[in-house]
Amino acid sequence: MKHSFSVTFVLLGLFLLTQLIGLGTINKYILVEKSPETGEVVIEHMDTVLGPQPKIEEKSLSFIPIVVAVLIGTGILLLLIHFRLRRFWKLWFFLSVWATLAISFDVYISKWVAVGLGLVLAAAKIFKPNIIVHNLTEIFVYTGITIIVLPFLNLFSASILLIIISLYDMYAVWKSKHMIKMAEFQTKNRIFAGLLLRYKERIIASKHGRIRKGSKLKEGPVKNAVLGGGDMAFPLMFSAAVMEELILNHGLTKGMAFLESLIIPVLVTIALGFLFQKGKKDKFYPAMPFIAIGCFAGLGLGYII
Repeated sequence: MKHSFSVTFVLLGLFLLTQLIGLGTINKYILVEKSPETGEVVIEHMDTVLGPQPKIEEKSLSFIPIVVAVLIGTGILLLLIHFRLRRFWKLWFFLSVWATLAISFDVYISKWVAVGLGLVLAAAKIFKPNIIVHNLTEIFVYTGITIIVLPFLNLFSASILLIIISLYDMYAVWKSKHMIKMAEFQTKNRIFAGLLLRYKERIIASKHGRIRKGSKLKEGPVKNAVLGGGDMAFPLMFSAAVMEELILNHGLTKGMAFLESLIIPVLVTIALGFLFQKGKKDKFYPAMPFIAIGCFAGLGLGYII
């Protein structure tokens, strides 16, 4: 098992909570109405604190700009790592967290209060980091990211995006290993995009490397249990696209579409649990292939039900 049962349970619980809160927030964010001209159901993506949302008519290839943005962002981070520009990474991360938190909070509270609250929490996350603030803010960061990209997605483009990112994740972890390099850089600097838990592994104290009856446990080195930001964002994007598909093309209400979409994060959590169960300590694994399997399994099961 990659981590202890308790650490794995907390990590999976935070992941599932992020997906549920994110999907519920997006359900509240979107506006469903009927077109006065055709009578068809349409979904309006409301303006965010960053301004009006784009109007995308043809979404079949709209996954391409998202993939390009991921590659550009990865390239920039690798350059910052190479030139040891930690302060630029800190500033970039701070602005990203502030914007995405404000977008998420704006769904529930007034714009300027959302901006102010996002600023305070982003500052606390970056300049006074602790595990609680870090992980609680992560719950809302990926909701904000999903709201930004949601106008670009439908079920087809979200599915292709999931497949491409899964293949990229396998390459980045197993082949080029630059994903490992980025994760180590972020955890070392305590500015990590994703869920992060720190714990001390308990090991058996024994003489001459032999374990005897009655051997005592002692604390080992500090370990990190992480789940990257992409592993949080992409399944939420997929679930949101499925929820909109159910509203637009299957006649479900917002409430029913939300409830039916919940099967996806549940199955993704189970798939991640399988990965953590089979994974070995101190080894890195691409999580996106398992996440994609969970997403597609949830989509198929939802249609069957």
